[in-house]
Amino acid sequence: MNELMINDIKIENLIYEVRGKQVMLASDVAKLYQVETKVLNQVVKRNLNRFPEDFCFQLTLEEAQEVCSRSQFVTLNRSGNNRGNNIKYLPYVFTEHGVMMLSGLLKSEIAAKVNVAIIKAFVAMRKYIANNTLETRVSNIETKLIDYDYKFNLIFEKMDNEKVHHLFFDGQIYDAYSLLCDILNQARKNIIIIDNYLNKNILDVLASIQKEVFIITKNISKNDLEMYKKQYQNIRIMENNSFHDRFIIIDRKNLYHCGASFKDLGKKCFAITKMEDEEILNQLLDKIAKFENM
Repeated sequence: MNELMINDIKIENLIYEVRGKQVMLASDVAKLYQVETKVLNQVVKRNLNRFPEDFCFQLTLEEAQEVCSRSQFVTLNRSGNNRGNNIKYLPYVFTEHGVMMLSGLLKSEIAAKVNVAIIKAFVAMRKYIANNTLETRVSNIETKLIDYDYKFNLIFEKMDNEKVHHLFFDGQIYDAYSLLCDILNQARKNIIIIDNYLNKNILDVLASIQKEVFIITKNISKNDLEMYKKQYQNIRIMENNSFHDRFIIIDRKNLYHCGASFKDLGKKCFAITKMEDEEILNQLLDKIAKFENM
């Protein structure tokens, strides 16, 4: 069997058979994607409708003990009385279709590159099993279907991620802040935020992003700001009352308009819209440049 490797890790060794399906532990996938396991779990929880049981499922205790005992990464907790192994949290596993869906939702260059190797490993493992147990080979048609399925999911996710209008109703606070985090996490270099009324919530979000941020506002707690700057140095504040609406600019290329102050997201019906007009973006950047040079 051809060996598919990532960072000296043989991917085929991370594929197990559970309930008649070829699967990978969420923790193993996270290692390959270079993210924490909880990041994958959060992606699944936010998109439950895209992860049916044949994409992702939670292991039973017996299944977890069997799989984790063979994993290169998972270490079972030893009980203090030496009676054996126990597992604090039952892990999740992904089928190859779950991995394909996961890669599109993570929006990561690493995930996209690693995902190709993982899918090839699934195909190679299935071919190996077929050749050695049924003495048959996986057909070229099936391999092509998997490849087409993978490409279709990437196209589907790209179309979904480019949605430009997001409407939120009263009470959708988590969804609103989740979208705000997704927008801010797109930044590779810098972020510009325009909002006359900001509070500690936006500072909490920016602390985890650690990109250069320029904020134009007229009202933010001096005490919160002072405590933030003692630990983080990624923001600059300009106090100015020239803007009424709320805007976010990502890397000076992508412009978003928000109908509510970021401190009130989800409290009333409002919309966040991606503005595609490049002329409007440039006009806004010209206006902001005057404040940055003050």
